[in-house]
Amino acid sequence: MAFGNTVYNLFFRRTSTFTLTVVLGVVVFERAFDQGADALYDHLNRGKLWKHIKHKYEESEE
Repeated sequence: MAFGNTVYNLFFRRTSTFTLTVVLGVVVFERAFDQGADALYDHLNRGKLWKHIKHKYEESEE
């Protein structure tokens, strides 16, 4: 119960800190979700995307 009271007093008691907590949480979640979705997409499409096969089609500049 003490942990819950501490969290409440630090983050949710005042409207300004509650708003800041929500905004920062949303930004962090959005960033993590976006990177996770990109990594999953790259994993599921490995060998099919241009960045994975471009070495087969590019000519060396010698």
